[in-house]
Amino acid sequence: MRLERRENVSPLLAMALIVGAIIVAFLLSGIAIAWGGVSPLRAYTQIAIGSFGSRFAITETLVRSVPLIFTGLAAAVAFRARLWNIGADGQFFMGGLAVVLLGTGQLHLPGVILIPLLIFFAAILGAILLILPTYMKTAFNADEVVTTLLLNFIVVLFVSMMLDGPLKDTMAMGWPRSMPVIADAHLPKILSRSRLHLGFVLSIIAAVVIFILSTRTKWGFEMNAVGMNPEGARFLGLPVTRTLLLVACISGGLAGMGGAIEVMGLRGSLTNDLSPGFGYTGIIVATLAGLNPLAVIPAAIFVAGIFVGSDAMSRVVGLSSFIAQVITALSLICMLCASLLTQYRIRA
Repeated sequence: MRLERRENVSPLLAMALIVGAIIVAFLLSGIAIAWGGVSPLRAYTQIAIGSFGSRFAITETLVRSVPLIFTGLAAAVAFRARLWNIGADGQFFMGGLAVVLLGTGQLHLPGVILIPLLIFFAAILGAILLILPTYMKTAFNADEVVTTLLLNFIVVLFVSMMLDGPLKDTMAMGWPRSMPVIADAHLPKILSRSRLHLGFVLSIIAAVVIFILSTRTKWGFEMNAVGMNPEGARFLGLPVTRTLLLVACISGGLAGMGGAIEVMGLRGSLTNDLSPGFGYTGIIVATLAGLNPLAVIPAAIFVAGIFVGSDAMSRVVGLSSFIAQVITALSLICMLCASLLTQYRIRA
């Protein structure tokens, strides 16, 4: 058996492989569910009801998808240029830290000015956190997988120190929590009687902007060229180092924006559990989307629906909500196999 590269990939074949990968992932997850003593059909029905079965369920799924869209975009942009950003979780925390540094009363500005300013500041801190390992990669050939991953732990410990020190809320009864952001820094709700906030709209706008930048601009061409063949791009005279640093700015900035919007739109303050792994889940979202910025939106909503629906399902059927992580992990593996079969055919 051997793999033979396909000369032309039919869009219908690509879509069929994606749908087939998701179906296979659910079939394999059904084995784990049945092993837990629950009917897979009943479990999946409860997941669907818990994530999309009511107005409340839909809005909660969309709320959960907002940070995943931003971290998914961060991973998609970086991975297209072969910059393996595993540090989106740390950049996400830096974005939240930026908000509480300036948004808890230090600046007295109207919300229409304060909110964009805080998001911009969060994007800068997130970008800085990725520029350093990117520079180390280009200058010293340091492995960015290691450096970005280790930076996650450094940032989390730094944020924990700040929450137990200068940023600690004295009214939090000893809990490690920052001072709450002022009212003018809160993102408005876009739907009454729900937690759905303006951040969802901003995430959609970000995905559209990144899609246009990556497909309709000179920078997008350079980014794709560097990702396909960095040595060939350098031979043709393309600014490889500058392109990678710009990719780092955009990728880290997107993750930082996600952290800021999570604090301003939902949490209201910074805590140690701001990100239950949004940065790592964003990698799954980007992979499911095929690194397409627009496809990140449905991929993030799909993953968010799995997690929200699994929480509801666990209360009904008594199965652990950790089945959501099994489903998303198997979806990732199956999608990688589908991606391989999209580019290659198996020959005897």
